[in-house]
Amino acid sequence: MRRASPGIDFVEFVEQRAGALFRTAYVLTGDAHTAEDLVQEALERACRHWRRVARAEVPEAYVRRILVNLANDRWRRLHRSGERPAPEPVIERPDPRDAYRSVELRAELVAALHTLPMGMRTVVVLYYLHDLGDREIAQTLDISPGAVRSQLARGLAKLRAALPRQDVPSASSTSREGA
Repeated sequence: MRRASPGIDFVEFVEQRAGALFRTAYVLTGDAHTAEDLVQEALERACRHWRRVARAEVPEAYVRRILVNLANDRWRRLHRSGERPAPEPVIERPDPRDAYRSVELRAELVAALHTLPMGMRTVVVLYYLHDLGDREIAQTLDISPGAVRSQLARGLAKLRAALPRQDVPSASSTSREGA
């Protein structure tokens, strides 16, 4: 995680970290427009309380928590109302020699991630996209490190089932402790 310099202002923070926040929001929601909205709302909330956010040990983690909470709230609202996002398009299997295969693999992985429950998806994203440890994720999501490991193991098992031919790392081989 990047630590902001003591005197970083809000504009500098946005310039430096908005891209990373967008990637997190996109992987959590699967929709660029929704991700942009979530990032905008998270940054707006952070801006209102920037003095407190800037004093945090890691301002990016503070804003990322706001973003994750907003994504979870959105998911709960949609789930409660019975509304569902549009299904992901079916991806045809291209020739394995295709130079752009990694694009399709990424799309398949994102689609498989969206089959996971939001809490499990959030743990997997924070673990792999942000390289956070069990304790850091537990602190961010206000759950126990054991719950993080459980969610991660179950999430990876579901991803392996959805993408059987891919090399999905096992939770036991990737477990790391947060610093």
